[in-house]
Amino acid sequence: MSSIINPDLINASFLIELIVGISLSVASGFRVFVPLLILSIVGVAGWFDFPPDFDWLETPQTLGLFAIASTLEIIGYSVPWVDNLLDTLSTPIAIIAGTLVTLSFTQGINPMLDWTLAIVAGGGAAGLTKGLMNLLRATSTATSGGLTNPVVAAMELIVATVMTLLALTLPILAAFLGVAVLGLALGIFAKLWTGLRRKKKRRTSDSFAEELRERSRERVRK
Repeated sequence: MSSIINPDLINASFLIELIVGISLSVASGFRVFVPLLILSIVGVAGWFDFPPDFDWLETPQTLGLFAIASTLEIIGYSVPWVDNLLDTLSTPIAIIAGTLVTLSFTQGINPMLDWTLAIVAGGGAAGLTKGLMNLLRATSTATSGGLTNPVVAAMELIVATVMTLLALTLPILAAFLGVAVLGLALGIFAKLWTGLRRKKKRRTSDSFAEELRERSRERVRK
């Protein structure tokens, strides 16, 4: 096992970097490009030195690209119904973004384990958060016809920005907020899954009871 994982790399510094990566992944679930934009700003300003594989984050060209993408994302999510379409398109992108930001902070254990950790922890955190926001926006659209969607969009933008800044400055606090978001998402999805299973069982039971009644009626007719 020692040939695969270097025990010296599993230390407090690595855990902090993992916390930062996962917190940024949660932020990516709220807004895909805003965390990447802030990371690019940090890199271009020289406040953080990314691993060599992520030097592209530190270029002015990348900064400009993420600035344009973030602006378009913000505008798109401010338009009801368009935001629902964007949810469908951006969910896989959010998972990819969560994976990449986590990988950018946790490289060094082992390439295979680095990617596994980034996909499971980073991509999973981003996917759960994005799924929660998709559900919230769908509920907003169904109950208000989309009138309250811009409020949801503004909240997402604020949380994504705050989560990203906290991850880079106060990672422990960001971790607590991230755990709260992920716990809420897991709780809601577990409740929905349980409700769907109960509804399915009820339908099956009702169908079976109806079939028995129909057979009883047929026997009476005979």
